[in-house]
Amino acid sequence: MSPESGMLVHDMSSAALTSGVALGLLRFWGEMAKRRVFEQKTNRKLVHISFGLVFMLFWPLFSPGHLAPFLAALAPGVNIIRMLLLGLGIWKDEATVKSMSREGDYRELLKGPLYYAFTITLSTSIFWRTSPIAIAAICNLCAGDGVADLAGDDLDSKSCLNNPRKSFAGTIAMAVAGFIASIGYMHYFATFGFIEESWSMILSFLLVSVAAAVVESLPVSRELDDNLTVPLTSLLVGAVVF
Repeated sequence: MSPESGMLVHDMSSAALTSGVALGLLRFWGEMAKRRVFEQKTNRKLVHISFGLVFMLFWPLFSPGHLAPFLAALAPGVNIIRMLLLGLGIWKDEATVKSMSREGDYRELLKGPLYYAFTITLSTSIFWRTSPIAIAAICNLCAGDGVADLAGDDLDSKSCLNNPRKSFAGTIAMAVAGFIASIGYMHYFATFGFIEESWSMILSFLLVSVAAAVVESLPVSRELDDNLTVPLTSLLVGAVVF
């Protein structure tokens, strides 16, 4: 077997494992929602926070081959198809709908959850593990945006001046959570030699997280889903500062 064939087999096996864990995680949260272990909103945010962050933990399993990022992207890519089938009502899965929607309406999956899966798929296949932009986009989407809602509800905080639907506590928590997660994954990937840690990179991660949190707090969030504006901001600002 040639080295190229060996890497392909290796990456296909890694993709199968990663996809299995990702789908298993979604099934787990679906069962939690079905059994009402957590409130629906809390369960939805736990899905939001955990999926992308757990998925990135498996990136080091893949080889340096050219097809590796695309094979890795199969896990969230499959989820795009699932969201389309569920959101269009073609496939019925009450547990998944409850775990990912605000009101239990399957049509909601065609918005935020679909944008979420698309962002992670795009970040994986285009930027991959050697780019801090991928880290920033996924960490601010998952950890940042996910923690923002939980903190905004749980902490007694004044509303943002520019948007009464958002709180100062939620905005600050989002910036902090997105930044800390980004730094954690920077160090994680650096240990495998994928990126090189630096103070300038840390500062850049901070700027991206603050920018994403500010955009999330703006009134535009009433019209555009956070799962779209947050990663888009992270990608655009990341392209400038990294």
